[in-house]
Amino acid sequence: MMEKIGNRKGRSPSSLKGRILRTARRVFGEYGYHGATTRMIAKASGIDISTLHYHWGEKAELYEAVILDITRKFRTRLIEVERIIHGLPLPERMDIAIDMVADYLFRHPEVSNIVLFRYFGKTRHPSAVDFHIPEFVSDIARSMNLCTDEVTPGVSMQVLAMMNVIFNFISGETFFRSTMNLRKAEYAAMVKKTAKLILIPAFAGEAGDQRSEVRGQKTER
Repeated sequence: MMEKIGNRKGRSPSSLKGRILRTARRVFGEYGYHGATTRMIAKASGIDISTLHYHWGEKAELYEAVILDITRKFRTRLIEVERIIHGLPLPERMDIAIDMVADYLFRHPEVSNIVLFRYFGKTRHPSAVDFHIPEFVSDIARSMNLCTDEVTPGVSMQVLAMMNVIFNFISGETFFRSTMNLRKAEYAAMVKKTAKLILIPAFAGEAGDQRSEVRGQKTER
């Protein structure tokens, strides 16, 4: 039976609103903006369509709320990562960061799906609210100590390469796991191991090259 506003004792409207938002994250993550409907979200939330519209308005407003929610929570996670890895050697920072970011995204696969839907799909929702990729690139670059001030295009490409490796492995989990006949835990461990195998030598080597170049420029002066 669909739930009307306030007809469950002890359940506040704010908790119901949060539940709708969590469900919307999952549905938008699975179907994208254009594939998802408010009726699908209402049904998955166990409410009727009028209750959803009462709390969130139209689909575009709910989608924008999802993007803001993902942005806020992912940034909080990156701040936690930076606090833990700060001051460590680059290979150790990479190792820990890949584990923490991958674990978070495996728990919230809709994040990877929505990012890929939004940036690589043929159609996009014309919203002023967006997943703040430039800000995240800067946050990650500085936490990795890939730069101290300006985030150059080269550094941005390194960070995007790292994130896209993880995003694509997580978004493609169902297909990739079936082709390799792996359980979820086995697949997650292999994704992290593979990402480290590819990314740590590349990042550490590039950082070493950049430091050598800076030292060479100082010597010439």
